[in-house]
Amino acid sequence: MSRYDYEASKAIAAWGAPFYAVIMAAMRQADTDNLRRLKAIFPDTWAELQARYDAPGGLLVTDPEFEPGSAPTGTPNE
Repeated sequence: MSRYDYEASKAIAAWGAPFYAVIMAAMRQADTDNLRRLKAIFPDTWAELQARYDAPGGLLVTDPEFEPGSAPTGTPNE
């Protein structure tokens, strides 16, 4: 880590990003070792990120704004 990482973390925190949004963003950017660690600690978050990645527009059938016939794939527990 560096001072740059520390300062960036302050900016992200000040922005008020939701916790799981930060975790998903970290998963998207992680190298192999760090992704393995994040997946082990947050398996449900990883599953949802994968399901949303594969779903059209990131919309799952469990989302309130889902409309039948729009055919997204996946659920957070797949």
